[in-house]
Amino acid sequence: MIRICFVCHGNICRSPMAEFVMKELVRREGRANEVFIASRATHTDEIWNGVGSHIYPPAEQMLIQKHIPYDAHKRATLLTRKEYGDFDYFIGMDKENLRSMQRIFGGDRDNKIRLLLDFDGGGSVSDPWYSRNFEQAYSDILRGCRGLLSQLF
Repeated sequence: MIRICFVCHGNICRSPMAEFVMKELVRREGRANEVFIASRATHTDEIWNGVGSHIYPPAEQMLIQKHIPYDAHKRATLLTRKEYGDFDYFIGMDKENLRSMQRIFGGDRDNKIRLLLDFDGGGSVSDPWYSRNFEQAYSDILRGCRGLLSQLF
């Protein structure tokens, strides 16, 4: 089984959108039983007393608008050092996420850390927390997930 973890700063916008977009793309390909997909945060900004925030409402609305099934009970979860061995890929949304993952894991000895848009020409996924442009973030995520899917299968 291929194990993929999407990662962003708070795990309430980009990485959960990527998680659910990728799950849907994999499902449509008939390969859902071949891939495990999750998402995590690099910081605790959206986690208080061990309880993470739900998906940010505008990100949730984007998933609904695009007819992407998602878990409405999903909560932000912090990435931990011990998870390095649990996944084949750690897919960050931007270079800050890559640096944070390197810090959390103490490096990347097995070359598991990548940027999502490395699978579609390079660059960073637009951060809708700051831009408020959830459509652009979704578009970036969809392109990256399609590129990743084409490399996996």
